[in-house]
Amino acid sequence: MTATIPSGPRIDAHPTHRIAGLDVCPGRPLPFGATPVDGGVNFSVYSNRAAAMTLVLYQRGKPAPFAELPLPDAFRIGGVFAVTVFGLDLEDLEYGYRATAPEQPDPHDRFDERVVLCDPYARAITGAEEWGVRAPAQNRFRALVPPDDFDWEGDRPLRIRDADLVIYEAHVRGFTRHPNSGVRHPGTFAGFAEKIPYLRDLGVNCVELMPVFEFDESGNPRSDPATGQPLHDYWGYNTVGFFAPKASYAATGRFGMQVDEFKNLVKQLHKAGIAVLLDVVFNHTAEGNDLGPTISFRGLDNRTYYMLNGDGRYQNYSGTGNTVNCNHPVVRGFVLDCLRYWAAECHVDGFRFDLAAVLGRGPDGRPLENPPLLEALAHDPVLRDCKLIAEAWDAAGLYQVGNFPDYCRWAEWNGRYRDAARRFLRGEPGLAREMATRLVGSPDLYGGRGATASVNFITAHDGFTLHDLVSYEHKRNAANGEDGRDGESRNLSWNCGAEGPSGDPQIAALRRRQMRNALLVLLTAHGVPMLLAGDEVARTQHGNNNAYCHDSELSWFDWDLVEQETDLLRFVRRAVAFRRAHPALRRAGHPIGQANGTRGDLFPDMSWHGVEPWRPDWSHHNRLLAAMFYDRLPDGGHDCVYLAVNTFWEPLDLRLPELKPPRLRWHRFADTAAAPPEDAFAPGTEPEIPDQGRLRVGPRSTVVLTARRI
Repeated sequence: MTATIPSGPRIDAHPTHRIAGLDVCPGRPLPFGATPVDGGVNFSVYSNRAAAMTLVLYQRGKPAPFAELPLPDAFRIGGVFAVTVFGLDLEDLEYGYRATAPEQPDPHDRFDERVVLCDPYARAITGAEEWGVRAPAQNRFRALVPPDDFDWEGDRPLRIRDADLVIYEAHVRGFTRHPNSGVRHPGTFAGFAEKIPYLRDLGVNCVELMPVFEFDESGNPRSDPATGQPLHDYWGYNTVGFFAPKASYAATGRFGMQVDEFKNLVKQLHKAGIAVLLDVVFNHTAEGNDLGPTISFRGLDNRTYYMLNGDGRYQNYSGTGNTVNCNHPVVRGFVLDCLRYWAAECHVDGFRFDLAAVLGRGPDGRPLENPPLLEALAHDPVLRDCKLIAEAWDAAGLYQVGNFPDYCRWAEWNGRYRDAARRFLRGEPGLAREMATRLVGSPDLYGGRGATASVNFITAHDGFTLHDLVSYEHKRNAANGEDGRDGESRNLSWNCGAEGPSGDPQIAALRRRQMRNALLVLLTAHGVPMLLAGDEVARTQHGNNNAYCHDSELSWFDWDLVEQETDLLRFVRRAVAFRRAHPALRRAGHPIGQANGTRGDLFPDMSWHGVEPWRPDWSHHNRLLAAMFYDRLPDGGHDCVYLAVNTFWEPLDLRLPELKPPRLRWHRFADTAAAPPEDAFAPGTEPEIPDQGRLRVGPRSTVVLTARRI
């Protein structure tokens, strides 16, 4: 084959052997993966127990290899096999490995020399370039060596202050796959980039992308029982290649350019001032349980990469059939290498870790007091500026919200905020005190870490959308093909008087009000708010609270809603802008003022109120929460925001705190009981309220005021 090797790290190497017609020499064990070097490619793969290793080389798309290179013993250093192969054409190259079992079998091993294994460090993977189309088995999951000449044009990660973040959780394919998205390349990184102006206008400054690592969307064996249509692994939480962007998420994936297309998306988002977080899955892999496919880890070193029982069966703390042995030193190194790659080479700004409690378990499954992986991630020099967010629970009942090993570094999805907000907003009694605690960054959970350790959310990809949260009390998951067994049954939702769609105008108005209440409670709380894509336009999944398997309009962003739900979209834009305009809402630490409202120089930085100012009501029957946030600005000015949330079914008349100095006056930013467009005003245009001493808060309504000088 013709040599077209780009210039790589200079290695003083020359052929010493000829194997399968190719010039080779012993390789370097680090870095792992395939690395272009002068005149060749260095291949390095770890397998501690394999008796031998064969490098398998293919021309692009060809079913049979053009060469198989059994590596001599001299090419092994410790548990690493490494070879440099000269004269390869990278543009026409695919590769994999065959691992040979040791002579003494072990029940923990899963070697199978018949299977060509994918390189765990592959930067790109073939066989899934077109969504929903599976390549023949012999062509699937081969590794590529992508070009490394992307022009970043000086781009760097944004390093946005945590307290200033507004996160927008989105699915790359679903965001633009709908036929009405109007983009040139629907469902791709390129298509997502075309919607950056929409995100900028919405005001979010951080996107959290659901899994973009290579996965097999065709791996779901179920079908929709009503239509017979095959279902997908749409969300992508079963990773095949941890270093490889998903090829079918790239318009250029069929040309092997998915890495560059992903990098371009990051670069364009950064130009718009929007940071990029990746939802990463290190708790399990796509290889599944004992009956699952052998793709890479299982065939290379099963007992290293997975938690196993004494009989060699897989432990299952992830709920998906296997659990990655995250705190084994080799696996820990793999995770670090992976995240360093995405941070250093792809410029991502941080990571959200799926079922992160698994990352703190030892090889025997027990939670560790000082998990080496979590500590290493927290203190890694390359990842120093990356945001680390834990989903601090797993599928085996380990719930660590507020107790996750944080090393003064980790933030958490605050599931307790979600639950308290849902219960409070639907009118449950006895929630005022807990909701107050959640509103100021959950100091009971994160007292030593500050408010920004709390990523606040009311909805996420897993569960009801915001529209469905106020429209359904029971999940509607029959189309998932699991007889309704999947998805959360305790949703803490309220349908406002009718289950599902309703033509009753009073129910419709109440649902609109409840959605706005939720958005205001989220966007005025201390901590880091996270919005679910589509909630700003009332996207519905028709009661399905676990749409992981639906690549259809059920899961896609419906862009017609942008025109149909203009009032709600305007409200969200203004609420995000209001948060950005008021530093009192974006404190990094917890309030230092007295919770009972003791007055300071002007006001304490946080005070609670009730029907009477400075007199909060924490009784069980109370359903009113009134708070005042205050901040003294660097220029000597003041920032003051008053929030009143009434979840009673009757209106309440409140007496307002008196403003000092007297030239400050209360102005109304939002009132969810008001008709659009007066339900929220653009920051700086808020009208002065007529009665500076009193405020009426409508039934099941929220009012936000700000103090401005006259």
